[in-house]
Amino acid sequence: MSEPRAAATARPPSPVGTWIDHHLYSLVASLGRVFRKPWAALLTIAVMALALALPLGLWLVLGNVERLAGNVERSREISVFLRQDVDAGRAAQLADELRARGNIGSVEHVTPQQGMETLRADGALAGIIDAAGDDNPLPHVLVVTPGGDELLVASSLQQLPETELVQHDAQWRERLDGWLRFGGRVALVLALLLGLGALLVVGNTVRLDIQSRREEIGVLQLLGATDGFIRRPFLYLGAWYGMAAGALAIALLVATGLALREPLAELAASYGSRFALSGIDLRWALAVLAGSTGLGWIGAGLVTGHFLRQTRPTET
Repeated sequence: MSEPRAAATARPPSPVGTWIDHHLYSLVASLGRVFRKPWAALLTIAVMALALALPLGLWLVLGNVERLAGNVERSREISVFLRQDVDAGRAAQLADELRARGNIGSVEHVTPQQGMETLRADGALAGIIDAAGDDNPLPHVLVVTPGGDELLVASSLQQLPETELVQHDAQWRERLDGWLRFGGRVALVLALLLGLGALLVVGNTVRLDIQSRREEIGVLQLLGATDGFIRRPFLYLGAWYGMAAGALAIALLVATGLALREPLAELAASYGSRFALSGIDLRWALAVLAGSTGLGWIGAGLVTGHFLRQTRPTET
């Protein structure tokens, strides 16, 4: 009775369990190979991290420049100065008419009294305003935020019979947008070039590891091991390199931000601004880690796949 019972309990391992076990083994074994040569691994990780940090840092700089340029909505505002003979009732009515237009986002009506208070709040002009007495030469002003093409909106506002002057610094904003678009394109090109460089670095590192295990791989191929079985440890090795490089790149960017934060805050304070560098949020950091890990995985996969195609024994 013991033999049938023993046969019943000794079930063959399931394919799924074996597949999971080999993945776990490959994951841990590949990490062990990284720590087996720490200085060589650190050099590879540092080179990859620098290649990743440059375009990522440029993207962060561009994001902060957009914030420093200020309120983009404020730069889009069009100030419409009405004629002196336009009274408060007509100015309010005109503001309502403009709000009803589809290409206008919002309209703020600034009365002469509000304009005077704003000027009085400026200490340099307070004495001049007080000397003017009760005479208020300021007109009604409509501050319009376009909901469509700014130049078309500004042109239509200039045609209003109540309009005396339309103030809109569109050229400054167009230049700023142009520089930001150019910077974004430069960051994209750098990301592609340096990402390719990181791909080559991790691929070369994995290639050296493959060469050192060439005989072992040849034995596995003769025993009938699949390409996926042989490739798996090297894929995890590339992924470890990529993840470590992404983490180091993030650490370099954080350290750079901390080093620049205080002097930049002092510079901004000298201009009366409270601007401060924005930090790296968790979602962005996780995206960088995922991307760098995928980059290492792809580099290792390309190199390993090429090697296996060249060394796969053929049936005679």
